[in-house]
Amino acid sequence: MMKFTKQNFFFLVGGMIIYVVDIGVDFWVASRYFCQGQYSWSILILCFRGLSSLITQIFSYEWFKNDWEGTDTGKLKLVFLVHLFQCGIFIRYWFALKYGCQAAFKQTSSRDASEADPSIFIQKQAIDAVTDINMLRVFKTFLKIIPQLFLQIYILMEHDKTHFYQYAAIIMSFCGISLSMVDYQVSLRKSLPEKDEFRVLSKFMYVFYKLLTITSWILSISLITLLSVRISVILLIFLWICGFTWTLKQHTTFCKSAKMEYLYRTVVGIILIFSFFNIKGRRTKVCISIYYATHTVVTLSILFVYMFWKPSIIEEICFTIVGILTILSLVLGIIFLVVYYSHLHPTTYCRPQACSDEVDRVAGQKDSMKTGRFQNFLMQ
Repeated sequence: MMKFTKQNFFFLVGGMIIYVVDIGVDFWVASRYFCQGQYSWSILILCFRGLSSLITQIFSYEWFKNDWEGTDTGKLKLVFLVHLFQCGIFIRYWFALKYGCQAAFKQTSSRDASEADPSIFIQKQAIDAVTDINMLRVFKTFLKIIPQLFLQIYILMEHDKTHFYQYAAIIMSFCGISLSMVDYQVSLRKSLPEKDEFRVLSKFMYVFYKLLTITSWILSISLITLLSVRISVILLIFLWICGFTWTLKQHTTFCKSAKMEYLYRTVVGIILIFSFFNIKGRRTKVCISIYYATHTVVTLSILFVYMFWKPSIIEEICFTIVGILTILSLVLGIIFLVVYYSHLHPTTYCRPQACSDEVDRVAGQKDSMKTGRFQNFLMQ
C-alpha cells in the first residue's frame, strides 16, 4: 500500500477550502440570478446543489453506520444529526485531517514495517478517510458540478448579455471536475494494491480526456436544449435508462443493503450520461468504444441538424464557434483517451471480491485483510 505523504495532506486541505468556496459561489450565483428576476435559473442551481448534497449525505451516513457497526449508538445518533443538517462531509474532513496529519508528519518511515505496525495502521486510516471523501466528490461532480456547468453554458448561449459571476461559476466547475477526477484516480491507486502509481503524465492525460469529452457532450446537449427543451429532456432520460439498465446487468455489489445498492445504481446511471466509467473493474474495451462512438454519432447529428436547418434561435457566428469547440474538444478528448488507455492505464485489473462494503480498520496479515468500499466502486 502506498504512503500518505505531506503533499497528499496539503491537497486535502486545499480540497476542503475549495469545497467551502464552491458552496459560497453557488449561493452567490443563485442570488444574482434571483435579483435579476431569473427565478428558474436560481432555483435550478440550488436544486442541483440540494440533490447532490442529499445523495452524498445518505451515502456518507450509511458508510459511517457500516464502519461503526456494534459501537456506541449515541455516537451514531450525533453523526446522523450532523448529516441531517447536510454537514456530514465536514466530519469526514475532520477524520481525514486527523489521520492525515499523523501519517504525514508524525510517523517515521521504515522499510521493514509489517502490516501490524501502528504506522501502517495510521497510513491506512488516512488513505481510507480520504478515499471516502473522494468517492463522495465523484458523486457531487456528476450530480451538481456538471449539471450546473451545462446550465451556465446554456444560459450563455441563449442570452447575449454575460456577467462575471457566470464565468466564475464555469471556472469553478472546470476546476471542480479536474480536481475530483485526479483525486479519485490517486485514491484508486493508493487504495488498491493492484493499481499502478498515478504519475504526472497520466494525470494530465486522464484529466484532459475527461474534461474534453465532457465539454463536447455538454455543448451538444446545450444545442439540443436551445432547439427543444422537451427533446433534450427525453434524450437525457433515455440515456439514464440505458446507463441504469447496464448497471443492473453488471450486478454491482457496492452497498450492503439492497435499497442503497439501487440508489447507487441510479446515481451511476446519471454519471454514465456524461462520462464512461468501468463499474466492475474489468476490461471494457468494447463497452467504452460503443459508448464514445454513440456520443460521436449523436454529437455529429446535432451539428448537421443545425447546419442544414439553420434555426434562428442561435446566430450563425455563435453556432460556428460552438460547433468548432464541440468538434475540437471531442477529437482531442478521444485522442487523449486512446493515448491514456494505450500507454498510461494500469495493465492489472481488480479481482472480483466477495466482500464489498467492509473497510479494513484492523491491521493484520495481507492475505487476510478485508477489502474496502473502493474495491467495488467506479474502477476506471
